[in-house]
Amino acid sequence: MAEDSATRLWDRLPDIPDGKPVLIAGPTASGKSELALQIAERLGGVIINADASQVYDCWRVISARPSAADEARAPHRLYGHVAYDQSYSTGHWLREVTPLLTAGPRPIIVGGTGLYFTALTEGMADIPATPPGVRAEADQMSLPALIDGVDAKTLQRIDTQNRARVQRAWEVQRATGRPLIDWQADTPPPILAPGNAVPLVFDVDKDWLQDRINRRFDQMLTLGALDEVAAMRDQYDPALPACKAIGVPELMAYLQGQMTLDQARDRATISTRQFAKRQRTWFRARMKSWTRIDAAT
Repeated sequence: MAEDSATRLWDRLPDIPDGKPVLIAGPTASGKSELALQIAERLGGVIINADASQVYDCWRVISARPSAADEARAPHRLYGHVAYDQSYSTGHWLREVTPLLTAGPRPIIVGGTGLYFTALTEGMADIPATPPGVRAEADQMSLPALIDGVDAKTLQRIDTQNRARVQRAWEVQRATGRPLIDWQADTPPPILAPGNAVPLVFDVDKDWLQDRINRRFDQMLTLGALDEVAAMRDQYDPALPACKAIGVPELMAYLQGQMTLDQARDRATISTRQFAKRQRTWFRARMKSWTRIDAAT
């Protein structure tokens, strides 16, 4: 399915000059990883992960990380290299991806984490690390309480329904005494400007994408997602970012007897659709100059 879609897209791609980095952003289940493989095989390059869930070593199936067969088709970097309980942020990713831009074959950066791409192509503010005590305090607060602690200008720039974004803004303001938006105003130049790369973003039909999402979770179950989550049962901590990956809380609830497998499937699928909607909104707002890719046609 993904390979056929990528093949149809090939003739619609813009010119990809020799050695020039390729950026492929898109919502979950849109087929971007298969396109990255096609480019790597036909034109050469190393595929670099830009998806926050796929960095963790415990989730290959549940995060839709490339399979061993995919990894045999082309070199891959920054996949499954972070322990489940290790802290990992956009800043960590940016520091790791920077040397890969010049250290080897053409980088083909692919994923669905918008913040990774904007940090790379627009620059990232040098904000001090959040002290553990501030992070612990924020973890215990409700979303409305966090929103109340963020300045109005910053709130206008973030998705206030996304707890992670709101909490980040609250932590920065609490720890530094300075609003997040002020830190962002001092952002240095980007490491890779879009003009120095081939930036592609998947912009697909909602119904087409939802159909793929509905089918993909069943595929994950067939491939062993439940066994993967069961193997992490003793280490599961719902507060850890790794354990918040879509499908993990739902399947863990099933394993703990809190819901049926059908209920877990339905909830995970709904969460995935909601996540994809947020991704599509982000890409349309922040990547207006990128070449649009419609895999649905």
